Amino acid sequence: MTDTSNVREHMEVIGADGVHIGTVDRIEGNRIKLTRKDSGEGSHRGHHHYIPASLIAEVEGDRVRLSANSDVAVSFEEEQSDPT
Repeated sequence: MTDTSNVREHMEVIGADGVHIGTVDRIEGNRIKLTRKDSGEGSHRGHHHYIPASLIAEVEGDRVRLSANSDVAVSFEEEQSDPT
């Protein structure tokens, strides 16, 4: 299981290629919950998205680097439409 103890609110989430994916809202179970304001495009905008914590390669400074490039990582995103 991936160690998420160093992942904190407001950290930037980037792909292995260095491309910005989102901003951490919090860890929920084995997933990173991204902030709504920085999560998704188009019709997906304004919804919380989740990235599996198993994609975390490392936490460096204020960034969470994933083991997958950004285009692959977003294909793993799960969406949740909620009022919070």
